[in-house]
Amino acid sequence: MNRPYSFIVAAAATAALAPAAIAAPIPAGASLDASNPFAKVSSLPFHYPAFDKIKDEHFKPAFDAGMREQLREVDAIAASKAAPTFENTIVAMERSGQLLARVSVTFSNLQGANTNDALDAIDREMSPKLAAHHDAIFMNAKLWQRVKTVYDKRDSLKLDAESKHLVERYHRDFVRAGANLSSADKDKLKAYNGEIAGLQSQFAQNVLKEANASALVVDSRAELAGLPDADIDAAAAEARKRGLDGKYVIALVNTTIQPPMALMTNRATRERLMAASLARGSRGGEFDSRTLVQRLARLRAEKAALLGYPTYAAYSLEEETAKTPEAVNKLLGELAKPAVDNAKKEALEIQKVIDAEKGGFQVAAHDWAFYTDKVRQAKYAFDESQLKPYFELNNVVQNGVFFAANKEFGISFKERKDLPVYDPDVRTFDVFDANGKQLAIFILDYYARPNKQGGAWMNEYVTQSKLLGNMPVVANHLNIPKPAAGQPTLLTYDEVRTAFHEFGHALHGMFSNVTYPTFGGANTPRDFVEYPSQVNEMWATWPEVLANYAKHYQTGAPMPKALLDKVQASKKFNMGFITTEYLAASLLDQRWHQMTPAQVPADVTGFEAQALKDAGVDFAPVPPRYRTTYFSHSFSGGYSAGYYAYLWSEKLDADTVEWFKENGGLLRKNGDHFRATLLSRGGSADAMDLFRNFRGRDARIEPLLERRGLTGNQ
Repeated sequence: MNRPYSFIVAAAATAALAPAAIAAPIPAGASLDASNPFAKVSSLPFHYPAFDKIKDEHFKPAFDAGMREQLREVDAIAASKAAPTFENTIVAMERSGQLLARVSVTFSNLQGANTNDALDAIDREMSPKLAAHHDAIFMNAKLWQRVKTVYDKRDSLKLDAESKHLVERYHRDFVRAGANLSSADKDKLKAYNGEIAGLQSQFAQNVLKEANASALVVDSRAELAGLPDADIDAAAAEARKRGLDGKYVIALVNTTIQPPMALMTNRATRERLMAASLARGSRGGEFDSRTLVQRLARLRAEKAALLGYPTYAAYSLEEETAKTPEAVNKLLGELAKPAVDNAKKEALEIQKVIDAEKGGFQVAAHDWAFYTDKVRQAKYAFDESQLKPYFELNNVVQNGVFFAANKEFGISFKERKDLPVYDPDVRTFDVFDANGKQLAIFILDYYARPNKQGGAWMNEYVTQSKLLGNMPVVANHLNIPKPAAGQPTLLTYDEVRTAFHEFGHALHGMFSNVTYPTFGGANTPRDFVEYPSQVNEMWATWPEVLANYAKHYQTGAPMPKALLDKVQASKKFNMGFITTEYLAASLLDQRWHQMTPAQVPADVTGFEAQALKDAGVDFAPVPPRYRTTYFSHSFSGGYSAGYYAYLWSEKLDADTVEWFKENGGLLRKNGDHFRATLLSRGGSADAMDLFRNFRGRDARIEPLLERRGLTGNQ
C-alpha cells in the first residue's frame, strides 16, 4: 500500500488525505479560475472526483492556488492576537489547506495509476515546491510557539483522548520537521527537503520507464512455450502496440521474479527474462538510478544528522511501533539464518527434480518458480496452473472478497456505472453498512497498464473525518495482465491473495470513524498499516469463502476438495524462498539508511552485494524481492527504512488469525469486535494500544514462526 503521512497537505499531507466537505469560495487572490474543477468541492456523491472534468492543465494552477490559500490560512493562525487554544490553533490547522488537499490527493493517485508525460513533468516541478510549502508551515516560528503553548498545557485542557493525541502528534511533527533548528539550519533542511522530493519523484518515474524499456521481446510463440495461449496472445497484442508486429512482448512487473517464469518451459527465455529484470536501473542509459540512489542516501543521512539523529533509519523509525533500528535489526537478524536454511532445503528438493529430468544444470533464480511447481506436483500432486480456471476475476471479487466482508461485517456492495472513471477498466461500487446506510464508495482498478506504477496498493481520494463531514472514497489497485479481448481474466493464487490483502486496506479506510483528518483511515504507522490488510488474506482460503468463489469459469463446478486439500498442504512449501527474498530487500533498505553521510558508497551494486553477504542472505537462487535500483518502496519515499514493516505487521496478523480461529472464525461478532476496537480507530490512538484493546494482550511471535515454517518442526 502507498500512502502519504504527516501533515503535509493540511500542511501538505493531512488535509491531502481528507478533501473538504463544504464548498467555499476561493479567497481573493487565490487566482484559480472557477472553471477549474478543483476550485470547489466535487458535487458528486461523497465528493467523488470528477474525473471526466479534470484535465492535465488543471493541476498546476490548482496546486499554486492551494499553496497560496493555505499559507494565508496558516499565517492568520500564527498571527492571531488571541491566546493559543486547541480550537484556534490545532483544529484551525486541521481545517486548513482544503483546496490543496483536493488537488494533491487526486494528482498523486492519478500519477500512480494513470500517468503521462504531462503529469510526470508536473510531479517533477511540484514535488520540490510542496516540500518547500511544508517547510514554510512547519518552520513558521510564530505558529510553532502557538503549537508548543497548547502542547505544554495539554493535560489541563480537558481534551478527549483523540484530541490530546492530536496535540501530541502536531508537536512531534513540528519538532521532527526542524521547528527547533536555528535559522541557518532551517535553510539547510529546506534545501535537503526540496532536493529529496525531486529525486524521489525522478526515481519513481525512472522505475516505471525502465520497466517499460526493459520489457522482454521474443520472436516466436515457441520461445513462450508453457504460457497459456491467452497470455501469448496478450504478449502479441502488446508487441503490436509497440510497433513490433510479429513479435511478442512480456512486460515486467516491479518485483525481481517475474510471474511468467513459473510457466515458461524454455529455460533460455526464463534466463533472458530474469536478466532483464535484474538489470533494471543499473544498465546505463537515461533511466539508470544508481546516481539517484547515492544522492538520496547521502541527503537523507545529512538531513537526519542535522535533526540530531545518528542515521536516517533512527529518524524514520522513531515514529513507528518498532521505534529503533536495533529493534528492526534484531527481528530481521533472528529470521535470516532459518529463512535461508529453509530456502537451501527447498533448493535441494528442486535440484532433485532437475537431476531426475537430466537437466544438467544447477538451479538458478530463473528456474525457481518453474521447478517449485514441479516439486509441488511431485510432493503434493499439485500444479499451480490447476488453480487458475477456478479464479476468475469477477467471481473472486464478488463472491470471494465481497462475500467475506459481508459475512464478517455485514456490509454489501452495489456496482454503479454513472460515476466518471479515468480508465474504461475501472469499476465503482457503493458500499452499504449492515443497517443499509451508505458507508463508502469503492474504486476497483485491477489491470496493468504501461502508465501505471508496479505493485498493488490502496489509496483514498476522500478520507473520513467528522470534523470535515467527509465519508470515504477508497481505491484498490493491482497489476493483473489484461487478457486478449474476449478471454476471461484468470488469476494466480498470489493475485487472489493480493486482492484480499488490498481490500483489507480498503476496509481500514471504509470503517474509519474518527474526528480529525490526520487520523483518518489507514493513516497509522507504516509497521502497523499492513497488519489489518494481512489479516484479511486469511479469508482467501477459508473453506466457506473459497467454496463460494473458487468455481470453474466455464462449468461453474466448485474446486474439488482434493485440490483444496493440496493447496492447504502445500502452503508452507516455498516459505524459505518467500521469506528470504523479502528479508534480503528489507535488510538492503536498512543498510542504505543506517549510514552516516560519509559512509554512503560510490559503488551501488558492490555495496548491495556486500550488504547481502554480511547479512547472510546472499543465496544466488533467491535474489532480493527488489534490487536497490528498482526498489520503489525505499527510494520513492513511502517506505524508506520501513520495508521491514510487512514482517513486523505479520507478527500482529498471525496472532490475530489465531484469535479469529479461537473465536469461531468468520462470524459477525468477531468482525464487529475487530472493527470497533481497531479498524474504525485509524491513527487516533497509539497503534499498539489499539492492538491490545482488540487482542487483550501483546502479540506473540509463535504463530508467525509457525506460519513461516521457522519453528524447526517442518
